[in-house]
Amino acid sequence: MTTSISGKRVAFLATDGVEEVEYTQPRQAVEQAGGTAELVSITSGEIQAVNHLDKAGTYRVDKQARDAVASDYDALVLPGGVANPDFLRADPEAVRFVREFFSAGKPVAAICHGPWTLIEAGVVDGRTLTSWPSLRTDLANAGATWVDERVFVDDGLVTSRKPDDLPAFCDKLLEEIQKSK
Repeated sequence: MTTSISGKRVAFLATDGVEEVEYTQPRQAVEQAGGTAELVSITSGEIQAVNHLDKAGTYRVDKQARDAVASDYDALVLPGGVANPDFLRADPEAVRFVREFFSAGKPVAAICHGPWTLIEAGVVDGRTLTSWPSLRTDLANAGATWVDERVFVDDGLVTSRKPDDLPAFCDKLLEEIQKSK
């Protein structure tokens, strides 16, 4: 059975250093399920993706975080990469944008190092999630419970550990979007 999210708009918040496959595979899943994906970033123009530490493709930014509001979207995806979420968590507009999704109770999905931005937004306290293993202490210090699972869903928050988890991550992302208001 194919999940349909026709008519749903999904923001992908990313910047330079985003792990390419963690951006492209969920975006493809959203679009194949009938949703509209938009790349929101802290810069305009294009962002430089990476494949681990090597340069990969570039991607056109649809909207800057300073001009984006959660009310325009049905869900948010935070891809990983080491540099990407580190840059995002240092940007007040990106952090505000993330917080808005939680305030509105909309689905949010973060993979790998993506939860760093969630920590900065102050939205993980009391939540259970997974991530790249090196974030375990950061998440615990922010009040979260860390689990080592392919994908974990906590009240609309979908998290996964790494690129190998993308099939499960994409499936749960689409499920959460489909069942949201």
